[in-house]
Amino acid sequence: MSSLRFTEEDFAVAWKELDEPQLDGGWQLFTETMGVHIYRLLEQKTGLYEYKVFGSLDDCKAELCADVYMDLAYRKHWDPYVKELTEKEIDGQRAIYWEVAYPFPLSNRDYVYVRERRVLDVGGRKIWVVLARSSPETPYPEKNGVLRVKDYKQTIVMEANGHAGTKVFINYFDNPGGMIPSWLVNWAAKSGVPAFLTDMKKACVNYPLYCQNK
Repeated sequence: MSSLRFTEEDFAVAWKELDEPQLDGGWQLFTETMGVHIYRLLEQKTGLYEYKVFGSLDDCKAELCADVYMDLAYRKHWDPYVKELTEKEIDGQRAIYWEVAYPFPLSNRDYVYVRERRVLDVGGRKIWVVLARSSPETPYPEKNGVLRVKDYKQTIVMEANGHAGTKVFINYFDNPGGMIPSWLVNWAAKSGVPAFLTDMKKACVNYPLYCQNK
């Protein structure tokens, strides 16, 4: 993967949020549930929110969490919202195509994005960082009836929490386009994120068996 997509500074900024969450400049606590704190920041240009999530995955080791998060084939088994998810080489560059199932009568959304994972050694601490962003410059045909999301970014940072679990930081924003009711946006942030972490925890537990049976 080209190093031009993500810089050393991008990775440094990401992992530092584990120690010192950057919540100045308008970030507000949106909800707290199941030990997960979700903050949001209004983006004036679009009227949409960017989110930061601080939480933990108990009884799941950080390396295992990172492996599960990166395994696209496995995610199709445990994430009910995945319609299609695959990594392909397009014009000499690798990119991921992801179609997300939306509830009827809303149209599905799809993404074309790039990502990079690094394992950082920070003063003896082992920290996993995965950065992703939409890649509208990657040529990938759009589907009829599916809206293409062209403004998307996600960061996930994982580190052992000292109790056989993983400390997690997530930062994400996407502009899904179209007319999405506010109740769905609120549900996705308040319920969807904790539900995703719960599903991911179960996925971590089942991952060794999945790998064994591949």
